[in-house]
Amino acid sequence: VYGYVKNATVEFQNPIATLEVENFGTIKIELYPDKAKNTVTNFITLSNNEFYDGLTFHRIMSDFMIQGGDPEGDGTGGPSLSAINKDIEKDSEEDTDYCIKGEFIANGYNNNTIRFEKGVIAMARSDYSSIDSSLTKEGYNSAGSQFFIMTEENDNLKGYYAAFGKVTEGYDVLEAIANVEVTSGNDETSESEETTEDSTAEVSTPVNPPVITSIRVETFGVDYGTPETVEPFDYYSWLMQHYSVQQ
Repeated sequence: VYGYVKNATVEFQNPIATLEVENFGTIKIELYPDKAKNTVTNFITLSNNEFYDGLTFHRIMSDFMIQGGDPEGDGTGGPSLSAINKDIEKDSEEDTDYCIKGEFIANGYNNNTIRFEKGVIAMARSDYSSIDSSLTKEGYNSAGSQFFIMTEENDNLKGYYAAFGKVTEGYDVLEAIANVEVTSGNDETSESEETTEDSTAEVSTPVNPPVITSIRVETFGVDYGTPETVEPFDYYSWLMQHYSVQQ
């Protein structure tokens, strides 16, 4: 009984992430475990296990968001189990890639009501529907380590991506990162130049990707445990099977 009363009366404090960006400064982010508990747990574990240290913001759209947390640095990478479980040796047979379930309405999770306002942080994920409409839901549980921070409001994302916190300090740093020079990814075109080879190419690859020095999360004594994981969708196996059936 005493334990229950104590827990009920102690004021709960949301975890605070401190994101240090080289040559830019500090961004502080309040995380919302009551809205997306497993997503927050995953972010806390990766951050405090130093996974993000030295990674970059590899995709930047000044009027939309900044995206980072990819160990490959190009939007194709994600974490493996050793990043969240110290009992698993890195690059061992057990050290397989993992994803987490998407905590948002389209995926049947109705508790996440966070609006996609400026400063909101959310998990990036794959979108296989552009390849085949039957694969829409396959992308819902594909988030791993990549995250993005909104630089402008865009509530069209609500219900389709797992938002899990919001910037409380460092909006000037967020804006400075959002306004770095970017290209279309072919190293030939800057934001102020015309794209001659492909007029539809997304201009979002920073010329000098901002480096994440570190992310650490203060949990104020709360142990959030380790995140629940799922196996990544094997897109390449699906593709091979799909085309073999067609032939």
